[in-house]
Amino acid sequence: MQIKILDTVFAICKVHDLSKVNLRDEFYFLGKTDEELSLVCGIDSIPENVTACDKGWRAFRIQGELDFSLVGILSRIASLLAENNISIFVISTYNTDYILIKTAHFEDAVNILKHNGYIIV
Repeated sequence: MQIKILDTVFAICKVHDLSKVNLRDEFYFLGKTDEELSLVCGIDSIPENVTACDKGWRAFRIQGELDFSLVGILSRIASLLAENNISIFVISTYNTDYILIKTAHFEDAVNILKHNGYIIV
């Protein structure tokens, strides 16, 4: 399975509203529930109206479009990293999954995945 490293350094934020979010960025992810409005964006695009923010996340994505019937892809990656005490933040889209890891642990995570047969592109 191929994994593509993204060049962007991300922040995971809570925002008051969408008025200051740059919706033209190459990468951003929004999540809204009855309790919060979350934004994942590049650190250069953190809006002024954040109420909480955690900076310094790197990301990779599972390459290709994943069929909804596939089982265990994310579980295997999460388990390998958890066994090595590396926590993750996951975003799933219609096509694939994005795995965010704190910058301090990112290279270790990539090496673990390489060692376990993943192809890094």
